[in-house]
Amino acid sequence: MILNVTEVARQKVLRVRAAEDEPEKLALWLEIAGVANGKYKYDMYFQPADYAGPTDVVQRHDDLSVVIPAFSVDKVRGATLDVAGDPIEGGLVLDNPNSPSPAVGVAGASRPPADLSGDVAQRVLQVLDAQINPSISSHGGHAELVAVEEGTAFLRLSGGCQGCGMASVTLTQGIEVVIKESVPEITKVVDVTDHASGENPYFESAKK
Repeated sequence: MILNVTEVARQKVLRVRAAEDEPEKLALWLEIAGVANGKYKYDMYFQPADYAGPTDVVQRHDDLSVVIPAFSVDKVRGATLDVAGDPIEGGLVLDNPNSPSPAVGVAGASRPPADLSGDVAQRVLQVLDAQINPSISSHGGHAELVAVEEGTAFLRLSGGCQGCGMASVTLTQGIEVVIKESVPEITKVVDVTDHASGENPYFESAKK
């Protein structure tokens, strides 16, 4: 068993899942969404278990399936999903004995000193200003370019995006795609936001 799920957490997930369309077809997906303050941050969402690939882990907890994508398995091995505080009102928490490398996600270590004077950085800034920020501003979000180094753009999300359980989805399915298409020199986009200080819930509805 890679991930332990307490009974109170299982019941809470089932209550939340019940509000989804065709809940019986949905599994809880849990994956590593990045690093903040030297700790892993997580993304949890509902999606059919059938979407799991051959190397993903699918666990059965009675009438609840939990899927852990292959890239997250070792990072959550031995962790316990529980509920903080009141079983009804409390939020889901993950007690994870694993931690990222000290050099990853630590303030100042995961990103180089800011140098936004180069041509590539200026074009990324133009994409942010012209395409991305006008789009995510509709829900109070804002993306700031922190630095560009060797084909990697380091972004900080703020406003409605900070702490949002879907921030990693916004980054990988929206922002990253637009930046890579507009600035071919960029091959990777890294989120250096401190989502741990946000107040939005981990939990989001099924990915569409």
